[in-house]
Amino acid sequence: MSIQELPVQETPVQEPHRAPGADARDAEGLSVWPRSARPEPDADVSVGGVSLAEAADRFGTPVYVLDEQEVRERCRAYRTAFPDADIVYAAKAFLCRAMAHWVQEEGLGLDVCSAGELALAVTTGFPPEEIVMHGNAKSPEDLRTALRLGVGRIVVDSTSEIARLAAITPAGTRQKVMVRVVPGIAAGGHAKVRTGTDDQKFGLSLTDGSAQHAVTRILDQPHLELVGLHCHIGSQVTTVKPYVAAVRRMVGLLARVRDQHGIALPQLNIGGGHAIAYRPGEEHLNISVLAGRVRAELEDGCARAGLPVPRLTLEPGRAIVGPAGVAVYRVLAVKRTGAHTLVAVDGGMSDNPRPALYGVRYAPRLIGRPSSTPPRLVTVVGRHCEAGDILADEVALPGDVRPGDLLAVPAAGAYHLSMASGYNLVGRPPVVAVSDGIARVLVRRESLDDMSRRDVGL
Repeated sequence: MSIQELPVQETPVQEPHRAPGADARDAEGLSVWPRSARPEPDADVSVGGVSLAEAADRFGTPVYVLDEQEVRERCRAYRTAFPDADIVYAAKAFLCRAMAHWVQEEGLGLDVCSAGELALAVTTGFPPEEIVMHGNAKSPEDLRTALRLGVGRIVVDSTSEIARLAAITPAGTRQKVMVRVVPGIAAGGHAKVRTGTDDQKFGLSLTDGSAQHAVTRILDQPHLELVGLHCHIGSQVTTVKPYVAAVRRMVGLLARVRDQHGIALPQLNIGGGHAIAYRPGEEHLNISVLAGRVRAELEDGCARAGLPVPRLTLEPGRAIVGPAGVAVYRVLAVKRTGAHTLVAVDGGMSDNPRPALYGVRYAPRLIGRPSSTPPRLVTVVGRHCEAGDILADEVALPGDVRPGDLLAVPAAGAYHLSMASGYNLVGRPPVVAVSDGIARVLVRRESLDDMSRRDVGL
């Protein structure tokens, strides 16, 4: 059996543990929900011991509910699967002060892409030396902030960045850097998130020699210390095979660097992109299988090349926070046009642009009241002035869905609020953490006053 054909659940021992009642939750259609999700009376669902219907009443809708223990368990699962690696949480998936605090407490580093993400993390107390700075077009402010705050590693994404960074690094210091390599591997759930090939904006090509040229240029800079190589092949990758191929090519480049420059780089960062399931039956990447195959390929490849095994770094984001989040909306209108039923809710593309960007599909659920009406296919649409503002296309909901109902959308923790916009000046929803029956606001709802203050007037 090939690596790509390995069953997703072949080796589940390193996955976050299955909570009591997991089989019952699967039967209830809760397989892609947080592990703490439980069916409650009146067709409600609780997460972290908190009723979602009650959370909607207390905090208003839309509201994002984030299961703290789910986040922590997923951090621990990565630490268990990769005990000898650095696990760095990709903040772009979702970042707030509490999230930074949770991943730090669980022993993870942080991957940031801007001065804003970096400043939020450091002012929360995150150790800057445990932070990796990314970005294909880092601004001068990004680089100056990274140097001023003492970021552990900066991933160089272009040759022009090398000279720019070297010029502003303070005298008497050396900034640790890595080179982002494009390994020539196509992987990911959509063309817009495949970052391992030469036809996109990230990194330096392995094929045309740009990556090796960047290595040479960095080694010529006395204020820069090259500590390793980085690659990220894409997002929503469901199989292990492309990661193994990437490791093989990166080890080959490590060997060429050793042969050309006489140095063995001590670190290898293989990025993230680990897929999660958004709907029941979809595949996710099994991290224990990934750990075994990557470790074997890295050790075998280094042995063949006569290289010491570099310390591995991984950058999961979606796989840590995505399954921990649930978005709750209230139905505002139901419209039937011909054979189609459109269910409009009080959120949409301003808090979740992913369906419009990538055509992704979700599995919303009616909560807060029972229904014995047979399901029918409906399209859940948002409130914004775009025909493409669709949250869930052709999904089964009870045929009597009506205004005032609550719809809960699981797997909503990643790339919703982190990509949210101010379209139509609706205001971004709050984020509420739940744990052990307690709910608390992490990020408050954005108000009209918040948005008005930025408009400095006539």
